[in-house]
Amino acid sequence: MSLLDTSVLVELLRRKKYEFASISVITLIEILRGVKAEKRERVKDLIERSFDVIGLDNRVVETYCDLYDRLRERGEMISDADLLIAATAISRGLTLRTSDKKHFERLKKYGLKLDLT
Repeated sequence: MSLLDTSVLVELLRRKKYEFASISVITLIEILRGVKAEKRERVKDLIERSFDVIGLDNRVVETYCDLYDRLRERGEMISDADLLIAATAISRGLTLRTSDKKHFERLKKYGLKLDLT
């Protein structure tokens, strides 16, 4: 199964297409912050019914901290949101589907499986 990055989910929503996959709670937050307040609850409900939303549990947090330390040592930091999404994929053994090669490509050496769209 795949974990969809925000960029992929946005494109699916725009094209009104569905794909069986999971998303990180971070992706859900990134989507909802761009939705008008009066539509937010309805969009949230639709996304939660359509995708397996993976929260921030101990495995994700520990993987995030390990990735953060490694990247900081090398001076290769990326945003916390992207790092949490990558940590979610790695901790669950999922392939991350994304169109954001720039940030995620460097995490392959730390176990991130990528499907670049």
